[in-house]
Amino acid sequence: MAKAILLLSALCIVALANFAHCHSEVFDVEGKVYCDTCRVQFETKLSENLDGATVKLQCRNISTEAETFSVEGVTDKDGKYKLTVDGDHENDICEVTVVKSPREDCKESVSGYEKARIECSDNVGIHNAVRYANPLFFMKAESVQGCKEALDELGLFPLEF
Repeated sequence: MAKAILLLSALCIVALANFAHCHSEVFDVEGKVYCDTCRVQFETKLSENLDGATVKLQCRNISTEAETFSVEGVTDKDGKYKLTVDGDHENDICEVTVVKSPREDCKESVSGYEKARIECSDNVGIHNAVRYANPLFFMKAESVQGCKEALDELGLFPLEF
């Protein structure tokens, strides 16, 4: 009988500890924004990090498409940003979008590549409060010198510049 009471007590303590270890449902979303100087829609050694680019994280309900959360942020000197998301957004689609480039010579966004989708829920198999978004970019109006050589080093030539 004493063993049964001890076992039951241990199970209660474990259950209570598990209940007390609730997640705060706060996520940090990290990513970067760069200037695509070669106009190839991916990062090269000639790409430049954008300091002061504005990004927006927006979550929308999957069924109604109503906005459930939104926050804006600005990149640092390394082109990196960190946005804090409050709440669990399991029933939402959350995306980070480039809003504004700080540079007049690099402000063209590309339709379909201006957003990065992220998961902001504890119920998706990710056991980390940090979510990493794919890099986002703006493009220059014309590619800079050296792009042909940079792409050739990657084995991606011939591309016309």
